[in-house]
Amino acid sequence: MARPDDHATPDPSVAAARYRLARGSGAGPAAARGGLTGVAGGGATTGGDADERPRPTADQLRSIAKTSLDLAIERGEFDHLPLAGKPLPGLTGTHDPDWWIKAKIEREGLTGVAPPALSLRTENEQLDDLLDTMATESSVRATVAGFNDRVVEARRQLTGGPPVVTPTRDPDVEVIRWQERRDARRAEAARQAAALVAAQPRTWRERRAARAAARASRRRPS
Repeated sequence: MARPDDHATPDPSVAAARYRLARGSGAGPAAARGGLTGVAGGGATTGGDADERPRPTADQLRSIAKTSLDLAIERGEFDHLPLAGKPLPGLTGTHDPDWWIKAKIEREGLTGVAPPALSLRTENEQLDDLLDTMATESSVRATVAGFNDRVVEARRQLTGGPPVVTPTRDPDVEVIRWQERRDARRAEAARQAAALVAAQPRTWRERRAARAAARASRRRPS
């Protein structure tokens, strides 16, 4: 007795693609119904039929692949991919030889496993932000000295891995840059404070006039 699954109706889109494939190759209706499932499903075929069946052309294979992709899109199989709606990484036009290490560390949230060449490069990119959080010149110099020691030590290692290309930092230069960034932040904060004070009325007559203008604007019909 045949089971219900044995007579399950195939997807009409896939069946249509198989029909076009069989019709283009000159096979009859039976081949169109069987399509490419004779070998995959383990069905019995004669040696002559297998030898005489023409191979699908590139256009026919593209048609079947496009139909399968359309069906997968309709089922929502591509709706929740990790990079859905985002630009693909690595398309900036520059080649980073350590891209696969960075991608694996970021993807799996790994810590403490990056080679020195990569970890020092990342630390170098974030060093300015770290120095900006410090309040004294001595702490800036100590941080830069510790960074330079790690760079020099990594260059002496002979354990393999990518070469260390991160340069050391001049403490005197970094102190000057740290002071310039600090002065720029202070000047910007002072400018914003002055603009805020200037926007407010300074005398009681100006404050009264501002309140009267505000009341009048609220009573004014829209």
